[in-house]
Amino acid sequence: MPSPTAATLPDSSGRIATLDILRGFALFGMIFVHFHQNFRLSTPEATHTPVENWIGTFAWMGVEQKSWGTFAFLFGVGFAVLMRRAERRGDSVVALYLRRLGALALVGIALDAFTGFAILLDYAIWGVPLLFIRKWPTGVLLLVAVISASAWTIQPLATTVHDWATLGRDGADHAVQARNKQVTSRPAAPTNYREFVAHRLRLIRRQFTNWQGLLPTSSFALFIIGLLAVRKGVFDDPRRHTRLIVAFMVIGLTSWVAYWWVLPLLPTGFAPRMAGMLLREGFGIVSDQWLAFTYIGALILLLTYRPHWTQRLALLGTAGRMALTNYVLQCVVIFLLSSPFAFGLHLSPYYYALGAILLFATTVLLSRAWLSRFRYGPLEWMWRSATYLRIPPLLRAAADPQ
Repeated sequence: MPSPTAATLPDSSGRIATLDILRGFALFGMIFVHFHQNFRLSTPEATHTPVENWIGTFAWMGVEQKSWGTFAFLFGVGFAVLMRRAERRGDSVVALYLRRLGALALVGIALDAFTGFAILLDYAIWGVPLLFIRKWPTGVLLLVAVISASAWTIQPLATTVHDWATLGRDGADHAVQARNKQVTSRPAAPTNYREFVAHRLRLIRRQFTNWQGLLPTSSFALFIIGLLAVRKGVFDDPRRHTRLIVAFMVIGLTSWVAYWWVLPLLPTGFAPRMAGMLLREGFGIVSDQWLAFTYIGALILLLTYRPHWTQRLALLGTAGRMALTNYVLQCVVIFLLSSPFAFGLHLSPYYYALGAILLFATTVLLSRAWLSRFRYGPLEWMWRSATYLRIPPLLRAAADPQ
């Protein structure tokens, strides 16, 4: 049996280099996407140069959903690795992980309220059901993943099919328009930062009281796939699972191609507009986000069959070791630079792409400087303390490996 490579074996601190490099890769992708979303000019694309349009298209088609998908997958991986280690130590797994999710939820609420970035709170919420289904059979978990990816389509599709059957195609379209008119109009945009925070807190409260906000999403599906990857042993011995990794890479690429170039060509004139839209969205099952599997698999195989790339990509791993701290840091910096309540910057694609690179390079340098003296990132240290109910040593001893 082939042996695992150094990139997939835990080091003396228990870390797996491949996972840290993947986290760093996802962090850079999210920084680039957040710059694209928050800094881009409101001028029409027709006024941009071809290169500027290419940058925007690349962010949209090649990075946006994929970086979030990689982060969600890695959340599931991290969950499974922590569970495995806790069970081997004989720790109380449920209590331990609920504390971990509770601490993450507090960070997520603060980040959402003060900057509008909501992903950490979503992870904390959906980590709870993941905890209680973690031992389900693989086939059942895959079914749950498929249902989660398509859950947002179930209610509008069922309503549209009912309207179509009872009112006809045109009647179904009119029914959708009528329901849209009944939706309460959006409140006025906040005019100051205090109003912004109050608005974000109302949205958080609504998330817990609106049943639609409690539907699973593709992120939960990716949590499950990450969990199953660890259960299968993909990170323990990638060589043994090369065929499985390649299969998921092909699935990801095929789904991405189908989403962008096949589904838009499907005839939908026979159905109500809502049904046609859901069909062209692949019902959440055929999604461009699955291209994340292609990226993840390619990086795993690169580090497995070309181990020297582990050192070449070490800076990505340095940022990935402080993924929580660096994610929160980038959100705060991007909010301060782009928010109308702070600097309110808007940049052309040339400059926001350069800004993303500079911010990521800064986080790498800060991470490297911090980890030369400390064992964990600051938020990772606090998160670990809350998880295990003990304060781990933060300062790095002279003999500690870096």
